[in-house]
Amino acid sequence: MIKKSNRLTLFEMCLFAFFAAMMFMSKIILEFLPNVHMLGMFVVLLTSVYRKKALIPIYLFVLIEGVYVGFALWWVPYLYIWTVLWGFAMLIPKDCNKKYMIIVYPLVCGLHGFLYGTLYAPFQAFAFSLNFKQSLVWIAAGLPWDSIHGISNFFMGFLVYPLKMLLQKLHKSVGAR
Repeated sequence: MIKKSNRLTLFEMCLFAFFAAMMFMSKIILEFLPNVHMLGMFVVLLTSVYRKKALIPIYLFVLIEGVYVGFALWWVPYLYIWTVLWGFAMLIPKDCNKKYMIIVYPLVCGLHGFLYGTLYAPFQAFAFSLNFKQSLVWIAAGLPWDSIHGISNFFMGFLVYPLKMLLQKLHKSVGAR
C-alpha cells in the first residue's frame, strides 16, 4: 500500500495531473460509443491506491471537462456523481485478498454505471421542477443507456486490479515519498 501522508509529493502531483488528463482523453476517444468510457475504472483504481487523495484527479477531470465542453447544467451532477463512486470504492477494504478485489472492483464499477441515471435524477428533478413520478419516468427512459453504461463499466472494472498492481509497482520504483 502507498505510504499515508496528507502532503502531496511531486510524484503524486504529476501522476494526478496525468490521470486527470487520461480520464478526459479516454472519454473523448470513446465518445463514438455512447455511455462507454473508462472513468469509473479510473475512479476506482485511484481510490484503491490513493484513497482520499483520489479526489484530486477526479475533480481535476471534472474541471477539465467543464472548461472543455462548458459549465452547463449537464455538468453540475459531475460534482457529486463521481464522488458517489469514490465513496463506494472507499468502502472496499484497502488490504483485502486478490480474489475479492478481482470480483468487487468490476461489480462496483458496473453498479455505478447502472445507477448513473438514478444518481443524476435528483439534479434533473431540481433543475427542471420534476415531481417524483416525472423523475421515475425520466429514470425509466434512460434505462437502456444505463444498461450499456453498467455493462461497459463492469468490463472496464476488470482492469482495476492489474492496473493497481502496476501503479503500486511504479510508485515503489520511483521511490515516491
